[in-house]
Amino acid sequence: MATTIPTHTEGAVTIRPIRLRDTRSLERELVDNRGWLRKWEATNPHGPLSFDVRGSIRSLQANARAGHGLPYVIEYNGELAGQLNVSSISYGSLSSATIGYWVGERFAGHNVTPTAVAMATDHCFFGLGLHRMEICIRPENAPSLRVVEKLGFRYEGLRRRYIHINGDWRDHFCFALTVDELPQGVLRRWLDGKAPIGNAEVPAVDRTRAMTPLTVSSRP
Repeated sequence: MATTIPTHTEGAVTIRPIRLRDTRSLERELVDNRGWLRKWEATNPHGPLSFDVRGSIRSLQANARAGHGLPYVIEYNGELAGQLNVSSISYGSLSSATIGYWVGERFAGHNVTPTAVAMATDHCFFGLGLHRMEICIRPENAPSLRVVEKLGFRYEGLRRRYIHINGDWRDHFCFALTVDELPQGVLRRWLDGKAPIGNAEVPAVDRTRAMTPLTVSSRP
């Protein structure tokens, strides 16, 4: 089922539905931040790299109309700063979704991303009635790891060769929250300084495993 995508604002940060007329601004931001973002970009293991922003927006909007996603633009002081996409929305007995995001380098350090993630997660919990939100992050992506640390997402485990990123299958750390853990909401808990410290801590054994290439055992 299609879902309405509302606009949310907290301070200087706004998340709003992505629009086709965002194409040029997004293209400019992606080009300007190519070196900052490319190593974290999802790629197609069976096809060439593409840079079709308009096509991507159309695909995200179609996915939203089918009820499977919520594609947002992130703004900071009215300026386009990046994207946030809630995907893999499932209702019923699972009632979960995942979040992915990026912001331009010049917006880093202003709490843009944690604010956007918190607002989107709260909408999914209290607007859509979902139970669980998941974020999967590459072990090398320190800025994204700081986001889940700030918001108190709980570490759940290492997923080996989980998503095709920048030309290869990459390991990811998985973090999650459920709505019953924070009845006041993600944003309010964080702004009130009550996000639990250490929830997102990754055990040393998983950090070591993530640094070790996964090999396929040969058959006898």
